[in-house]
Amino acid sequence: MTEANLHENRNATQSTGGPAGRRVRRRWPAPAALLGLAAVLTVAAAPAQPADARISTAFSLPGARVYPEGIATDPRTATAYVGSYADGTVYRARPGRRTAEVFLPAGTDGRRTANGLRVDARGRLWVTDSTAGVCVYDAATGARSACFAVAGDAPRFVNDLTVTPDGTAYLTDSVRGVLYRVTPAQLAAGGGVLTEAYDLSPQLRPRPAGAFSLNGITSDRAGRYLLTVDMTAGDLYRVDLRSGAVRRVELAGGDLLAADGLDLSPDGTLRVAHNVSNTLTRWQVGADGMRARLVRRVVDPSLQIPTTLSHLPGRTLVVRSQFDKGGPLSPGTGTPTGFTVASVRGL
Repeated sequence: MTEANLHENRNATQSTGGPAGRRVRRRWPAPAALLGLAAVLTVAAAPAQPADARISTAFSLPGARVYPEGIATDPRTATAYVGSYADGTVYRARPGRRTAEVFLPAGTDGRRTANGLRVDARGRLWVTDSTAGVCVYDAATGARSACFAVAGDAPRFVNDLTVTPDGTAYLTDSVRGVLYRVTPAQLAAGGGVLTEAYDLSPQLRPRPAGAFSLNGITSDRAGRYLLTVDMTAGDLYRVDLRSGAVRRVELAGGDLLAADGLDLSPDGTLRVAHNVSNTLTRWQVGADGMRARLVRRVVDPSLQIPTTLSHLPGRTLVVRSQFDKGGPLSPGTGTPTGFTVASVRGL
């Protein structure tokens, strides 16, 4: 990445108004690229375990400049949904199909990006737009049920989300260092303003001006706590949903630099995608969520800048973003190959 590219990307993506409102489009911020350079050096210094994980292609995404970011699977049907950072398209991949189809076209409800995706227990697909907020759809029909937007026009980057067992959604803001919340009552009302639930910025380690902080987020199956990652510092935070207490998780054996997507299984297995270092890690989280131990690390260039992942029985689906091929990490540099989602066994 050239110095000119970094300078060109200084301004964060912003918007004015809600998901259907007027937007001022700006480029993806350079801090993610700056972080990438540091993260590659840091992770490469640690030896990877033998590359016995089996990586193949699960399905392809139609389009020449998709640059996918988020993924979610519906546990009832095993259908996968993938969002495009480039234009907000949401793709659907049915079980057994080798090519995904367009489910929600680019620009649906004014959406410019599709970052975090989740399918909740009631079959609703949540899709974040980093410039605005989040919209909720029927995962079968695509019918919209609600949209929520960040108020005002100050910088924001609504990134990822998780839905707890009681139906409450929590979303990260990578610029503000806060978590937003959408309750079932708000969802039933059909939309509104995204309300701030937790401000983690006082606990976060100092970071370079303009750099991203919070990114991936997940929750335990009992709905006791959230886990969210500070991708710049490599820290994992636990948010207690009963007391509101926020504390840094004690990590043993490694860190979470450049960590993007998180996936927490009921048995406490945490799987993580580290984007710019082409790394996947598996951690064992303690019963109380206060500690996590690194169990496995897989580093493979065929992951093509993995951003998010979703674990299914027997395999993990991993988004190959190719952000470094003329995408958000280095505009105008490189040529992407066909966009695909990887299937990883043994993670």
